Amino acid sequence: MGKHLVIAGQAGGSNVGASLRRAAEVAYAPDGILFSDVSEASRGAALLRALAWRFNDRRPLRQGRFVRSLVETCRAERPGYLIATGPSLTKDGLLALRALGVTTLNYATDDPWNPSVKSRWHLAALPHHDVIATPRDNVADFMSIGCRRVEIVPFAFDEALVAFDTPLPHAPDVLFVGGADRDRVAFMRRFAAEVPVGVIGGYWSREPIGGVTDLGHRPPRAVAGMTAAARVNLCLVRHANRDGHVMRTYEMAAIGAAMVVEDTPDHQALFGSEGESVLYFGTPEEAAAKARALLADEPLRLRLKAAAQERVLSGGHTYRDRLATMMTLLATARAESGRGRA
Repeated sequence: MGKHLVIAGQAGGSNVGASLRRAAEVAYAPDGILFSDVSEASRGAALLRALAWRFNDRRPLRQGRFVRSLVETCRAERPGYLIATGPSLTKDGLLALRALGVTTLNYATDDPWNPSVKSRWHLAALPHHDVIATPRDNVADFMSIGCRRVEIVPFAFDEALVAFDTPLPHAPDVLFVGGADRDRVAFMRRFAAEVPVGVIGGYWSREPIGGVTDLGHRPPRAVAGMTAAARVNLCLVRHANRDGHVMRTYEMAAIGAAMVVEDTPDHQALFGSEGESVLYFGTPEEAAAKARALLADEPLRLRLKAAAQERVLSGGHTYRDRLATMMTLLATARAESGRGRA
């Protein structure tokens, strides 16, 4: 029996592809889906991978082999639908999948115009997906390169990643989880000058900052436990990604965190006005002032925790909800294309 759905994404950790896989295994049972690990395309010697990234338009070293293998698997399994996260499938691969009758959706987890990931091959491939789902307000950019159906589908939380045994002891009073993007490093230099903060994520060790404690990488269950234990959690968007929210937006709230979040339209739509369920900031100094206020006010922390958690847990914000949205978009695109039912 063939598969109903193929997901092409990064396996493991907090990758969105892995979260969609878990959601699909519940919706369709494990034998109804196929997961193709995009990281296979990037395997190989470190030097060769670096050279391919720098001098070959940021192509994964074994991209051709990965795409050919995926197409052959779809030829054998005859799935109706495929969801790809981020830059994974090439134009030629998508044309081959269309010839096989597969309807495809790309979930643009990173902004394809972000200078740190932008590539010509990926931008050329995007219009050959039947549907583009984006968590940010860049629909017009996708339309400008020929994408036909573009829908905003926000990030979400994965129940498996917000579970923890007990809040971890020795958590920092203020916690931030995320990589050391350039704008975040600049933010932390000013924030940590006023309020000490612990950080979990990549690259913080490259350039130590006074007041910042680098906690390195932690597995998801440990991150969830530390999020629950910290008295204040910071939420910063990625400016180079043009984000209005991030995955941590939903994860922190689902865990039950007292949150100081960057003031964006996405966050205002989700959490309401100042003090309803979170505190907002526009500058590092304002974030530090809000963090100090929360640290000194336990009743406020408890009220905000409960309010933010209620908004997210009751609002249809799991990856099972997002998968259902994507499958509806795919089914509509398939019907309109005349390819029949999967």
